[in-house]
Amino acid sequence: MPVVPLTDILSGAFKERYGVPAINVFNDLTLEGVLAAAVDRSSPLIVQTSVKTVRSVGGATFYALWKAMTAGIEVPVALHLDHCPDREVITECLGLGWNSVLFDASRLPVEENMRQTVEVVAEARAHGAHVEGEIESITGVEDGVGSDRAAAQQDLDVALEFLETTGVDVFAPAIGNAHGSYKRAPVLDADRVSDLVAAHPLPIALHGGSGLSDEQFRDLIARGCAKVNISTALKETFMKANLVFLETAAREQKWDPPSLFRAVRDDVMGLSGSLMTLFGSAGRGR
Repeated sequence: MPVVPLTDILSGAFKERYGVPAINVFNDLTLEGVLAAAVDRSSPLIVQTSVKTVRSVGGATFYALWKAMTAGIEVPVALHLDHCPDREVITECLGLGWNSVLFDASRLPVEENMRQTVEVVAEARAHGAHVEGEIESITGVEDGVGSDRAAAQQDLDVALEFLETTGVDVFAPAIGNAHGSYKRAPVLDADRVSDLVAAHPLPIALHGGSGLSDEQFRDLIARGCAKVNISTALKETFMKANLVFLETAAREQKWDPPSLFRAVRDDVMGLSGSLMTLFGSAGRGR
């Protein structure tokens, strides 16, 4: 099955109330691991890149990796640019072939955010791509984007005006969720998801997924969070897998890079696969 539009992946998830992992990768090994998990679990998958990853790897280089690794893939996958406040990077990625972007104008006044989001939606449509929008910063800094200050929630009427005016395909509300590792169990406003979906049915993106409980995931997915973002958990898995392997290598004085790569890939694949099962997307990629 080829790479497909984001809405093809999320429409079924939203209707049938399962979640699709949207996992931030940052190199070829993490990309390979999450794609292998999707094939293994027969799950749809949204692969995400941060602006930092695009800049560090290079947009053209990363897209070449994506094209090579998804050639002939057997499950539906999409490539999404996460939390991007920079219009030039959005234009670059859409031109290269990303088929989904999150234009993060949440630091702007809502009216200006809305005006620019309308422009981004039009630009994306010209490329056959889709857009995620937000009007409130998700607390926490992720790959250099965000704020440690809690975001003030906008009234439901403001959010609905944004959705109706911009025509975004996915919406990311602030519900007490946060990027990074939670220092304490988050208290989430799950009813806000239900209120938004009841008033304007469209897939909701759950940000700050790393560290939520299984019960919180299931509840929010059942309310309409069809896109579930994971970033910090993958970074921690990647770094810890490297650390464990290298500590053993140092003790045993065995230095074999391919074995390191296999071990790290297996851990990335294991984490990704477990999320697909938890979110209910496993088996939905046929």
